[in-house]
Amino acid sequence: MIRISRSHLHVEAYSHQGMTGKNNEDRFAIASYHVSDKDRTPILFAVLADGIGGHKGGEVAAELAVNHIMQSIAKGDGKFSRHYIEQAVNEASGAIASHSSTNENLKGMGATCAIAWIIDNKLHTAYVGDSRIYLIRAGRIQQLTTDHSWVQEAIEKGILTPELARDHPNVHVIRRYLGSPVPPEPDFRMNLFDGEGANHAENNQGTEFQPNDILLLCTDGLTDLVWNDEILEIVRSKSSLKEASRALVDLANDRGGHDNTTVILISAPAEFKSKTEPKKKKGSNWLPWMIGGLVGFFLILVVGSVLAFNLIRRNETLTATPAVSSSPSSLVTVTPLTSPTPTLTPTETASPDVILPIAPTVTLTPWPTNTVNP
Repeated sequence: MIRISRSHLHVEAYSHQGMTGKNNEDRFAIASYHVSDKDRTPILFAVLADGIGGHKGGEVAAELAVNHIMQSIAKGDGKFSRHYIEQAVNEASGAIASHSSTNENLKGMGATCAIAWIIDNKLHTAYVGDSRIYLIRAGRIQQLTTDHSWVQEAIEKGILTPELARDHPNVHVIRRYLGSPVPPEPDFRMNLFDGEGANHAENNQGTEFQPNDILLLCTDGLTDLVWNDEILEIVRSKSSLKEASRALVDLANDRGGHDNTTVILISAPAEFKSKTEPKKKKGSNWLPWMIGGLVGFFLILVVGSVLAFNLIRRNETLTATPAVSSSPSSLVTVTPLTSPTPTLTPTETASPDVILPIAPTVTLTPWPTNTVNP
């Protein structure tokens, strides 16, 4: 792939360390590409990671996660592949685990990650942990991801309700993360509707990113304190992605800001459409005319054949017959006619030939850099 400086989509990102004075352990990166010099298909790749671990372990793990995933994807051919994502996540997880084992102060560190990969107008996602991805479309918000957490499993088993899970002591117990002893499997379920089965949700990969769609990637610093309906209202009410990103983080901070908060917003312009949609070739409208001409030609052949058949039959009935006389004697004498001209029956007249008519022959915005705003 070839790195380019501007995306074919609108992009905005914002990260804040929160209100507790802790280091910002969130990291993110966004990059735009063309497939190649010959193939100008646009690509946007975004990833964010939320670090886990004391001392500086969390920020180191998140940094390793983002860097390894970005470098791994950049080496690809620009075509989405689950294998590319799995390989990138495994490499990042291995790097975190290896780094953790060599430094006692970084022991046990890890990271979540959320990935959005938009190729032309096709959306692909993958994630590990409890960082989330939302799709805002036609006035509704849909959480595309499923948290890999203790409370999510409790909700699915009916042990907890979503309301009780918000304040449960195990709310931040992660079941799957980068840097774990066993490399985590990235989750490819894309839940476009509630209640979809796992297979159906995975088959949603490559769904069309539509005009005015907004994609939100965020860490749990936002979703711990701001609910889905509030996210929807803020994004819809703001005049720009920049205003919306700041308003989301500000609301989380106003409610305590007990964690780092990072959001990435990606939107499709109102006139958004595929850059690689095949164009109609000139002269491609000749097909209906050709079909019409062929149909007309065959109709003429059929009608002409029927008329010719009828005319032949009529001519056969109009053939002359000589007069024959016989006597009661045993000798039969045939007397020829002096005028063998046949007499035509005046009741039938040949029909004239029938002639049938022949059928007429995006205002683009730069992608943000991976910087942390104070």
